[in-house]
Amino acid sequence: MDKWFIYAKRADFDRLAREFRIDPVTARILRNRDVVGDEEIRQYLYGTLEDLNDPHTMKDVDKAAELLWEAVRNHRKIRVIGDYDIDGVCSTYILVKGLRMLGADVDYAIPHRVADGYGLNMALVEQAYESGRELLITCDNGIAAAEQIAYAKTKGMTVVVTDHHEIPYEETTDGGRTYLLPPADAVVDPKQEDCPYPFAEICGCVVAWKLMQVMYERAPVPVPEDFLEIAAFATIGDVMELRKENRIIVRFGLRQLSDTGNIGLRALMDVCGLSGETLTPYHVGFVMGPCMNATGRLDTAERALRLLLTEDRGEAVAIATDLKELNDSRKSLTLQGTEQAIRMVEETGLGTDRVLVVYLPECHESLAGIIAGRLRERFCKPVFVLTDGEEGVKGSGRSIEAYSMYEELSKCRELLTRFGGHRMAAGLSLEKENVDALRRMLNENCTLTEEDMIHKVYIDMKLPPAYVTEKLIHEWELLAPFGNGNAKPVFGLGGMKLLSMNIIGRNRNVCRLTVQDPEGRRYGMIRFGDPAQLQDYIKERFGEEQLDRLMRGAENEVILNVLYYPSINEFRGKKEIQLEMLSFQA
Repeated sequence: MDKWFIYAKRADFDRLAREFRIDPVTARILRNRDVVGDEEIRQYLYGTLEDLNDPHTMKDVDKAAELLWEAVRNHRKIRVIGDYDIDGVCSTYILVKGLRMLGADVDYAIPHRVADGYGLNMALVEQAYESGRELLITCDNGIAAAEQIAYAKTKGMTVVVTDHHEIPYEETTDGGRTYLLPPADAVVDPKQEDCPYPFAEICGCVVAWKLMQVMYERAPVPVPEDFLEIAAFATIGDVMELRKENRIIVRFGLRQLSDTGNIGLRALMDVCGLSGETLTPYHVGFVMGPCMNATGRLDTAERALRLLLTEDRGEAVAIATDLKELNDSRKSLTLQGTEQAIRMVEETGLGTDRVLVVYLPECHESLAGIIAGRLRERFCKPVFVLTDGEEGVKGSGRSIEAYSMYEELSKCRELLTRFGGHRMAAGLSLEKENVDALRRMLNENCTLTEEDMIHKVYIDMKLPPAYVTEKLIHEWELLAPFGNGNAKPVFGLGGMKLLSMNIIGRNRNVCRLTVQDPEGRRYGMIRFGDPAQLQDYIKERFGEEQLDRLMRGAENEVILNVLYYPSINEFRGKKEIQLEMLSFQA
């Protein structure tokens, strides 16, 4: 089971409540999210697009804009080199549409995941040169392509890099680091050590958007409206933390996305059954986003880009339908690969490793990252899933908080032909004969403790449901959007007696309960997900007879500690507070 921790961060909650006209519980939640200082709190609660960071503070952004304007003025041919995931597709869209509206002669190339691999390669440089392209601009890649960019320079090409990934480095003999920037004419990446941009944790699409904002300061037309919603889409899809300006971009971008004028996004919403919905990060991250990603996994990401670029409703619906069907196929393949990987971990010696390296040679390489994420959630360990690629073995990794994937791979660089990424995720390539050696080295270098590998749930506070009002629930809407880096509040209460439980829903995947707190107050509670998990736990701890009595609504002895979040349930015009059970323990 999960290990629960109650936050104990301190602040003058009563002063904050008075100052910002919020409940002291809300003030405590803000402190738990490390939102501190009056200005940061104001921006978190009431920030607007005016609070976004000045793009001019990003290193080389003005130089990059000048190089692009020079290309536009002199009718030089530009090629955008993107990437095959959501962030790469959205970045490419912003650069291509943004430059075309300024009159640029611009086309694009998105690497094929299997044939080309990640990012800029020699073949893409050669193709651009042979096509007469004079300026290359990368997006969501390029920071690690020093050799390829040097080759482009020998061909007389101008190169601009826009990226958000970690800067490659070499360790020095004294334990320091020498950072290795590519020899581009301009490098726009907020992760650069000397970049003064105040918030480096933005996605590649936001970097591209910031560059276009600088360019459009000289333009007779405004920055295209849909760039905000595209930036929000990419921020969620690339699982960036919803803090600071990311949170503002997503908050306002989602509002705009719900009524988007982008024909392709509107078609995707329609085929996913989201028309008329108030969109949340869940809808992008788990419904629409996977459809965009599926084309880059199982086909070519250029179809997803065409979806965003098209002005034809019929074409948009056709592409969106194809993307949804591809994603349905991806789900089936992912389930098969995940089940195989779990068996390998549980039935072989892999399970004793602190860093899991799972080699699935027959698995489609595009699914490695998803499967690694599923294994990470199940075993609470860093996971690398490796598959056979066109040239050698390729893989993706997903990490836990205590383990930096990029740094740990850097220690194994002699075994790898290529790698990149950041703290929580990475991609890598290596020769097949080095797979076992990589597993050994990663585990020999590993300093994770048992405590690091326990799934931790952080509780905002113990809160009796009787304290919660409709007004307070509406106040908590100020804290949204929720997601990575800005978790939905979690409240705890001990000694909740379960009075009844029913299984409901079209797919029989919802538990509806009546519960009673230690003071005898009763509440409606709901739990989403597999009901068997809760039923099996009750059977194990309290016995089958007690579970049977609970299911019949009879007197029973089932008492649990629960974590919950309240919401307002409206049915036939009547509103009542309903608690969502997030986790449970006896």
